[in-house]
Amino acid sequence: MEENQNLPKHIAIIMDGNRRWAKNLGKQSNYGHKQGAKTLEKIVRYANKIGIKHITVYAFSTENWKRTVDEVKALMMLFQSYLDDYAKRADTENIKVKIIGSREGLSKKMVSSIEKCMERTKNNTGIVFNIALNYGGREELIQAIKNIVTDVENKKIKIDEINEQTISNNLYTKGQPDPDLLIRTSGEIRLSNFLPWQSVYSEFVFVNKNWPDFTEEDLDLAIKEYQHRTRKFGGK
Repeated sequence: MEENQNLPKHIAIIMDGNRRWAKNLGKQSNYGHKQGAKTLEKIVRYANKIGIKHITVYAFSTENWKRTVDEVKALMMLFQSYLDDYAKRADTENIKVKIIGSREGLSKKMVSSIEKCMERTKNNTGIVFNIALNYGGREELIQAIKNIVTDVENKKIKIDEINEQTISNNLYTKGQPDPDLLIRTSGEIRLSNFLPWQSVYSEFVFVNKNWPDFTEEDLDLAIKEYQHRTRKFGGK
């Protein structure tokens, strides 16, 4: 990727297709998830290298609990190992990790790994790496509304003072810009309850390959597609 002033500040990615990728190879789902994790690490490092400031990935949705017990257990073990590894490498990689989503239903060990990883990387000045874990967009909005109602009841704000910024300030992504570019792999064309508030003006790029096959070159192509579009934000 050549240096360009029109780089998106924030890229969101729906990493879809791990299971299909594994199935096509005659492998179990867990194999696909492990390869997907390797792809994620590669893409985040590259995004940091080319100057992307924020990246948010959809790792595990609130709906994913409906999968088999064995697959969920394996995914959680993979996530925990991933976070623990990042925490160990905090001093060598200038990446700030943030876990967005609900802690409800997560094990104490997982919550501990989340807190440790976020604490160890909080002072890093490179890319902000948001991992949406146990995340649901509607649930995020419901929680934001509850927080705002509580503030109104406690007379911290007045109803007439509630605006778009008020809602943004009560989301998991508080203080971060909304995604400029949203990428989904595997050829599926939907948001699947991912960042419904934040993505209202995002440019969408749908890639017809499964996540483990996604490369740095694919990210470059998605960014170039973004750079050729005219963003109007509702204007003419």
